[in-house]
Amino acid sequence: MRAVSLVMLCIAGAMTLSGCEKLSLKNPQVDRKNDVVNVIDSTDLNDIMMTVADPNEAVDYFQRALINDPDRIDFQRGLATSLVRASRASEALLVYEKLVKRKEATNEDRVGYAEALIRTNDWKKAEAQLDKIPPTYETYQRYRLEAMIADSNKEWKNADSYYETAVGMTTKPAPVLNNWGFSKLTRVEYEAAEKLFLEAITYDKDMFTAKNNLVLTRAAQRKYTLPVIRMTQVEKAKLLHTMAISAIKQGDLDVARNLLVKAIETHPQHFDEAVRTLAALEKTT
Repeated sequence: MRAVSLVMLCIAGAMTLSGCEKLSLKNPQVDRKNDVVNVIDSTDLNDIMMTVADPNEAVDYFQRALINDPDRIDFQRGLATSLVRASRASEALLVYEKLVKRKEATNEDRVGYAEALIRTNDWKKAEAQLDKIPPTYETYQRYRLEAMIADSNKEWKNADSYYETAVGMTTKPAPVLNNWGFSKLTRVEYEAAEKLFLEAITYDKDMFTAKNNLVLTRAAQRKYTLPVIRMTQVEKAKLLHTMAISAIKQGDLDVARNLLVKAIETHPQHFDEAVRTLAALEKTT
């Protein structure tokens, strides 16, 4: 059983015991809402649900909590955060729009709102939210988003500065290094992009996105060999396919054909996508 499920069982047990104690008092009426709130506060369950719980389970949890206590800002914050984690950013926006209007709203809330706006491709509103945050508020998440917005505006110097700052503010910089590398790739700064993707992989050896971006960068320079990095057979097949697609786009059709054959042979199961790409290539040549 997962850790979160165990926590929920413990909470349920604690609530039951709390109810028994209340019933032993002279007043038989139990304010169950306050009991639940007290238990939640004492166990930091909100933080658990927002970080390690299954995102959709966390959404359900906070939605139920808000039925009993619709004005609790921590429940609103938890719901908004959980919706973003569950890849439901459009729904999160509805919660954040109300949340940031409250006088108790924090800079962290605005950063969360900005992230939800970026995920829904509303870059201008996201930038406006971050502009409302004082420069003295310095966090990894804030600088990560500032870098992405600077990228979208093609403010390369600012983007590099924000990316560098964000990398220095976290012990898990792989995602921001990958974003920075992709920024360099779009600027056609291939050598810098390769270094950043490789660095991202050193921090997270299972980050397939960085591996794929690294192969794209190499293929853009017509380097049609796989980099020396750890990869599974499935990953290797997919990366060969990525390289083949790049080769097709650059007109290197014979190279692409050979790469597709290798991809099909490498994959431990049937690699339908590569088979279809090869068949399409054969029809056009």
